[in-house]
Amino acid sequence: MIYRVGLDIGSTTVKIAVLGENDDLVYSEYKRHFANIKETISEVISKAHKVLLKGKQVCVSVTGSGGLSVSKWLKIPFVQEVVASTKTVEKLIPQTDVAIELGGEDAKVIFFKGGMDERMNGTCAGGTGAFIDQMAGLLQTDAAGLNVLAEKSSTIYPIAARCGVFAKTDVQPLINEGAPKEDIAASIFQAVVNQTIAGLACGKPIRGNVAFLGGPLFFLPQLRRRFVETLHLTPEQTIVPENSQLFVAMGAAYMAEKAQVQSFDEIHAAAQNLQGVISKEITRLDPLFKDRKEFEDFKARHDRDQVKRAKLKDYEGPVYLGIDAGSTTTKAVLMDDHCRLLYTFYGSNEGSPVDKTMEILKDVYSQLPEKAYIAGSASTGYGEKLIQKAYHVDIGEIETMAHYKAAEYFLPGVEFILDIGGQDMKCIKLKNGAVDTILLNEACSSG
Repeated sequence: MIYRVGLDIGSTTVKIAVLGENDDLVYSEYKRHFANIKETISEVISKAHKVLLKGKQVCVSVTGSGGLSVSKWLKIPFVQEVVASTKTVEKLIPQTDVAIELGGEDAKVIFFKGGMDERMNGTCAGGTGAFIDQMAGLLQTDAAGLNVLAEKSSTIYPIAARCGVFAKTDVQPLINEGAPKEDIAASIFQAVVNQTIAGLACGKPIRGNVAFLGGPLFFLPQLRRRFVETLHLTPEQTIVPENSQLFVAMGAAYMAEKAQVQSFDEIHAAAQNLQGVISKEITRLDPLFKDRKEFEDFKARHDRDQVKRAKLKDYEGPVYLGIDAGSTTTKAVLMDDHCRLLYTFYGSNEGSPVDKTMEILKDVYSQLPEKAYIAGSASTGYGEKLIQKAYHVDIGEIETMAHYKAAEYFLPGVEFILDIGGQDMKCIKLKNGAVDTILLNEACSSG
């Protein structure tokens, strides 16, 4: 008996599908590679070898975004992934009118009726599995946790999915303003739906029987639900096939019948030597520093200006509290009358700047000596007004002026300030002690 084997080397996962004599799926595995592709391929092939294919005759082909290099390494034929996916759909669910497939970094919409039409995203992974993972991280969870949260949603907020950075710019303020995580989770899924329909279908109606394929749509029922509701699909029109996360690998297996028959032991042996293989097509950057001296010179240049410090535990008298509630982090300092730092904090706001500030304030008061007292306080950053109102902070100061005040202290007569924050970038030009020009990023927080 000759087994047909399909490998799908995706942007975030490695899949293997093994078909028996009646095209039955007799073995499969779906595994994340976490950017360690070669080792994961080796592990997946080794497991298949041990469980089923040791000493067996096979036909093998490979597909996926990383498949072309693997085809050279293992000397097996390559199949384009859209072709592989289409093959499986036509064989197993021929009633399909439209197939929507989401992968780790790609998205496809394939129209089967009225002439074959295949749409696929380009270089941007907005609205794919990687996008969902990134958004889940903002809510301190994973993709499965996002799915659980979305089950209890009641409101959908508009979120951009064209770019993960755009989306983060929309999600972070919702988190900072205290929007329910359940609603944010469902809104993230809805953003994926909107991106797929608008970005790939481009106005072409998605009608009839719609099949949902790929890992994200297999493992995340709430994401499928957003598609079904948006497309107004009936249960009869909704196709969720068994093993839909493996459809591309299965397509490669179906098409492997034209490949050379060989022992799987040969494939297994070649896979064990992948770690030493280097792709010559990869362009490598020069190091930041050519030698140790260049690094030491750089470090010395940047260490010239240091904030003066003093010990809080020995201090007596007035101290001044500054809180910077940024888009992703919260910072706080205590200073004395001589601008010496007595206390500092810098950390992630963990999606709740109000709670994080409470944690900081409790820490401050626990360390504040009996003869020291907070004589004044100010807040700045994205959450300036929120923190000022929540904790009765004396004043709120726009962050541009807060930057200028600190820069002027270190470099009197400063003329240019460049600031890169969690979601914003500012270029501030000053003239005669006043702000002359401000350039600030807007919708996109890339960079």
